[in-house]
Amino acid sequence: MNLTTHVAICPDGQPVELTVHHAIGPAKAVIQINPATAVTERLYFPFARFLTEQGFEVITYNYRGVSRHGPHPRDVTSGFTSWADNDVEAVTRWVSTHYPGLAHMAVGHSFGGHAIGLCASSSTLTAAVTLCSQAGCLRFIKPGVERWKVTLLLKVIGPLCAKVLGYVPGRSLGIGENLPANVMLQWSRWTSLTHYFFDDPAVQASERFARPSLPVLAIGFEDDPWAPAPAIDLMMGHLTSCAVERRQLSPADSDGSPIGHMGFFRPRHANTLWPTVVSWMTHQLPSAPHGT
Repeated sequence: MNLTTHVAICPDGQPVELTVHHAIGPAKAVIQINPATAVTERLYFPFARFLTEQGFEVITYNYRGVSRHGPHPRDVTSGFTSWADNDVEAVTRWVSTHYPGLAHMAVGHSFGGHAIGLCASSSTLTAAVTLCSQAGCLRFIKPGVERWKVTLLLKVIGPLCAKVLGYVPGRSLGIGENLPANVMLQWSRWTSLTHYFFDDPAVQASERFARPSLPVLAIGFEDDPWAPAPAIDLMMGHLTSCAVERRQLSPADSDGSPIGHMGFFRPRHANTLWPTVVSWMTHQLPSAPHGT
């Protein structure tokens, strides 16, 4: 794979390193992948390679405090909102500046989809795809055992670690990468609000989500207990100026292979789910015929 690394400077002056996965052949668009919470860019490399084979330039990156090669999360004060206002904002602006002649799209996974609504820079996007991007309210998690596990993690263990250790040892807890304390504390607080961060006046999420105006494909998966359809619908309903297309898929759409909250990006879906997303994005290109 033809990769190069670059650095974008965030509004607060901190650097964010990004990886460019260069298109095979002439690039027809550039796609940035906004990662989920506690996930590094490595998860997205197989999907990025697939996109490059379809003629897309692809950008991946890590949020500060998540990469194992960056600062320790104990030394990072960022919460979700500062990730959006700095890391995602910087990457989006960098892409727009360095690829002025190409359509600029985003794929947002979980919080990465939230960031599309939160960021002012989303005004530069041609189109976006969100995957498992939900209002993370505990009330939406229907399986009783799963809700109990998530509640224990987000209301007890996670906040306790954040306050005592100064970070959350996500790798030890089995939830992915280690996290800055403020990410967990924001997350924990929002899970009990009826409309997630839309009920937090400090975020001004409703006003932010009303700013972007672009086509959005919002995908959820029936076997994802963390992001059931009603939770995704609540989140996407706030993109009031966007043309949102909702699709709810299931393992049956991928030869019976499980998907869940993280599985879409596994190579086992390369022949089933991935082409669906690529087809939709291709149809959003300025030169694509309408109505296809």
